[in-house]
Amino acid sequence: MFHEIEPIKLNNHFTDFAPEDADLIFVLTGTGRKDDKVLMKKDEDETIALPTLAQIKACNPDADYTYRYLFSMDDARFFLLERAVPAVLPEGFAWEILRSVRTTKPKYLSFAATVAYHLFKWNLDNRFCGRCGAETVHDHKERAFVCPNCGNMIFPRIQPAVIIGLTHGDTICTSKYAGARGTGNRALLAGFCEIGETAEETVAREVMEEVGLKVKNVRYYKSQPWGFESDLLLGFWAEVDGDTHIHLDEEELASAEFVPRSELEPMKNLNSLTATMIEAFRKGEA
Repeated sequence: MFHEIEPIKLNNHFTDFAPEDADLIFVLTGTGRKDDKVLMKKDEDETIALPTLAQIKACNPDADYTYRYLFSMDDARFFLLERAVPAVLPEGFAWEILRSVRTTKPKYLSFAATVAYHLFKWNLDNRFCGRCGAETVHDHKERAFVCPNCGNMIFPRIQPAVIIGLTHGDTICTSKYAGARGTGNRALLAGFCEIGETAEETVAREVMEEVGLKVKNVRYYKSQPWGFESDLLLGFWAEVDGDTHIHLDEEELASAEFVPRSELEPMKNLNSLTATMIEAFRKGEA
């Protein structure tokens, strides 16, 4: 999955310092939608590279840009160019759809892009205090926005959501999303945790809402940060309890069916928790 970048390690400890010439810069543009873009160099084999501070300064020597520290991966430090885009792009670099990093390499840069995008959207959404409306400022000790008027502190939003491997014997329930949300690929039942719910209760509720089935033996599998949507995905296995006749929520899903393990095709890309769970079931590991 995206975040499995060993032996490279993510260090997300916040600090507040200025970038140096060799540091890598994320330049992102958009309004928090699926067509948002990132400045990068991409070769024919899908290998990507990010611009350094020195490269951006060389093309824009008179620009007064603001850079915000994001995180590091081993010795590589990453910064965000805040609320601006370079007037002149470094040679060889171009705007790419952010979501295209799902198929790029090296893997650690693909993951870095998703984490940077998570923080980019947080920056977009919190220029003003939601309590009193005053313009916010960055805190110098914690990764937070602070309202200088009322003292409100705003930390990065992380949304918990469940991915559900619903099984019945040697079959698993796969689905396709309704409308424009779908990609045509197999998906698993999923949904966001609601206020006052445990993750296990979310599993039971989402299964009932989407396919009208009861569950038993709900058990945790593993998790994944998903910066594209500011989510923390929590994977669970569950078994059908009783009736297996699907009552489809057609507003959410275009289809849902129990597919035998033997009919599942190998997943080509295991960057997502959904694909990892489907492949684990196909191989008899769940």
